[in-house]
Amino acid sequence: MAFVNNTMIVRRVFMSKIISLYKEDKLIEEIDRIPITMSPKDAHARGRCCIHKERAVIKYKMLPVLGFRVDEEEDELTPLSVYAAKAINRTETSKSILTVVDEACTACVKTNYVVTNLCKGCVARSCSMNCPKDAITFMENGQAYINHAKCINCGICKEACMYHSIVYIPVPCEEICPVKAIQKDENGIEHIDEDKCIYCGKCINACPFGSIYEISQIIDILSAIKRGEQLVAIMAPSILSQFNNTLPEIAAAVEQIGFVEAIEVAHGAMETTRREGAELQEKLEEGLQFMTTSCCPSYIELVNKHLPEMKPFVSHTGSPMYYTIEMAKEKYPDAKIVFVGPCVGKRKEVIDHPDIDYMLTFEEVDTLFSGLGIDIDTINADNRETAPLEGRGFARAGGVITAVQTLFPNVAIKPISVANLNKKNIGLLRAYTKGKAPGNFIEVMACEGGCISGPCGKVDYSQAQKIFKKAMGEV
Repeated sequence: MAFVNNTMIVRRVFMSKIISLYKEDKLIEEIDRIPITMSPKDAHARGRCCIHKERAVIKYKMLPVLGFRVDEEEDELTPLSVYAAKAINRTETSKSILTVVDEACTACVKTNYVVTNLCKGCVARSCSMNCPKDAITFMENGQAYINHAKCINCGICKEACMYHSIVYIPVPCEEICPVKAIQKDENGIEHIDEDKCIYCGKCINACPFGSIYEISQIIDILSAIKRGEQLVAIMAPSILSQFNNTLPEIAAAVEQIGFVEAIEVAHGAMETTRREGAELQEKLEEGLQFMTTSCCPSYIELVNKHLPEMKPFVSHTGSPMYYTIEMAKEKYPDAKIVFVGPCVGKRKEVIDHPDIDYMLTFEEVDTLFSGLGIDIDTINADNRETAPLEGRGFARAGGVITAVQTLFPNVAIKPISVANLNKKNIGLLRAYTKGKAPGNFIEVMACEGGCISGPCGKVDYSQAQKIFKKAMGEV
């Protein structure tokens, strides 16, 4: 679960500025001045050595917003305007998903334990006496000191200290990654191993310096609209958790971006429910111990890369996006399809699916509203077909279970909900494959609370919960 912080605000400012300049046909002309206007001479650098470092960081953070990996930079002297021109003129989007802004990723040290000034220099010296590597010595003032060349980060000293004067200093992105897909290189820069990454997006919001970015497709989408191409937006059910507006109003606002229509993926969720329920019934009759859901792309990545023993238990039913694409293509056969959702994992699913073209996150949609001057609160649109509540319920933990139970009341379902793919829950799923599952239908979602707490949302989880309950008529 992400908390609102300054790195998110800065990221959204970047996107809004770029969108606004694009709208005014001034992106190439004025983008090089953005780092200067955002970090003027009389401003304080945000924890960095000087404004010049801050400006360099701003420049590199704008590359993924333009749709480039940071390591695709030609050289340090290449201005942003060159990349902006390439972004506007390209016809193929990047297949990359995440990138690390190395200029911003220099502050964290490798995970270790540190003695604070709370140390009393006590006679007991439990920290040093229990250290298996003799890594703790004492200074002239009696306070303990840890020799990090010897320390193996076992944490025994922290547990032994009665004054709690030894603290654990994590590398936040590494600490939160459930599959050890992000690690520092010899220069102290984090690198994402895409052979391990499940695209859960936890690292993006965990980084206190905002150095991990998605590769955005905003410019590609705006350019396609400007070229007169027909684009259809398909909106994930969790979009109802992001705006204090009705679905028709949200859809109408999205269409003002330039989409011919904005369709609820909750319609596709109903088809997923019908197929998944029938599949569950069939597999239980065949004697399979349990079946898991298949709609979370990060969970599917986890199974494929780290949990192959779970493959026989995963539903073969397509995700709601899959069936919504079919609906959109039937109505608009020549249109390009854009998925609108809250997560990084969907970017991978979009790349892998041959019939969908682009992806927008809720955060990006909100910055499009801001940059294009679309005021969703002034829109009044009530005459629109809306999806059933069961389909919309896919947005939160337990929603798939509820939908299947509603449509298949005669199936003896013993549900289990696993929401949040952390190390503990991955271990739990592994145990289920060994015959320890207490139920027969396991709903798995990468995010705590489900998609309404996705890493690329506009609001935090607590606020999203309240908005979603209101949209579902529960308050």
